[in-house]
Amino acid sequence: MALMFPRLARNFIKNGYFPTDEPTLERVLCALAPGDGPMCILDPCAGEGVAIAEAAHALGRGEVKAFAVEYDAERARHARPLVDRCIHGDLMDTLISRQSFGLLWLNPPYGDLSKDANGNIGYQGQGRARLEKLFYQKTLPLLQYGGVLVFIIPSYVLDAELTGWLTRHFTELRIYRAVETQFKQVVILGRRVRQRDQASNSVKEVRARLLQIGQGDMEAEELPLEWPFPPYTVPASPVEPEHFYRVTMEAEQFADEVGRLQGLWPSLDTHLGAAQQSLRPPARALSHWHLALALAAGAISGVVKSKTGRVLAVKGDTHKEKTLQTEYAEREDGSVSETRILTDKFVPVIRAWDMTPGSPTHGEVLTIR
Repeated sequence: MALMFPRLARNFIKNGYFPTDEPTLERVLCALAPGDGPMCILDPCAGEGVAIAEAAHALGRGEVKAFAVEYDAERARHARPLVDRCIHGDLMDTLISRQSFGLLWLNPPYGDLSKDANGNIGYQGQGRARLEKLFYQKTLPLLQYGGVLVFIIPSYVLDAELTGWLTRHFTELRIYRAVETQFKQVVILGRRVRQRDQASNSVKEVRARLLQIGQGDMEAEELPLEWPFPPYTVPASPVEPEHFYRVTMEAEQFADEVGRLQGLWPSLDTHLGAAQQSLRPPARALSHWHLALALAAGAISGVVKSKTGRVLAVKGDTHKEKTLQTEYAEREDGSVSETRILTDKFVPVIRAWDMTPGSPTHGEVLTIR
């Protein structure tokens, strides 16, 4: 079977990117078969989208919805035309519906996890903290029961912890060496089951074999050119995932929204137009009490010039203070009770900036209570 999407060699092993080599990809696809109905498949580390797109075509493109997540912007741009939906972002920053996919194609980043500024690594486990394990923990809940896993990792990552997870979560586990041996990759295939449905008699044998391969005591067989077993049937997905999006907004998406909405400028007159309009004068002259009240409330502000030539820039405001009143009363037994009463009091405050030339307080802010 010839591949439809030849890989771009310039992106090979770039920024921790270990794409599945073409012979391995072609042989893995021979082990898959389509289910009876529409299928949803996912590659959470899609790269340029070649692997998940090839899987979609091998299963029947008209019946498959292919979903992808890719961290690198350039590779995400290559993947978008090949799949139905693609998120450019970190998988840990996504929200994806659980148990929504019949096929999980997982070729995660390789390497040890590093700590963040707080000393956390985001990994929940007891063994060696690896990126492969973190991505496995994040993506396992996305695969529906009965769904098929294609897990491509370096063989030395298979420690006791990871092999324990695999044998608890999957049945029909098979492991093979990738055709390209540069990165010591193995391909693990299995079908997700509930732990209570596992056949306990075969789990120990599979776990022992995985551990031997991980420790280097045994070498996995190379992926067969022709698949010798019944294929892994990718089950139909009842519905498409309800949630499949990035939690934080992408930079390009944010720029598009700003360009579309133009910020608050189109509604500037709505929010600030009243401040630009000339205020109508009152129906009659305000009394001194009205003037003081309006000034203290902040309704009147600006530059004021008195008949004596004094110039002030005034701004009024009102704040609340509490007054304390203490009352004492003698009880029948002769003791004295103390009652404290707090009363709210609204205090108007007028601040004035003295702009009078030659004034002793020129440039100072005066407070009038």
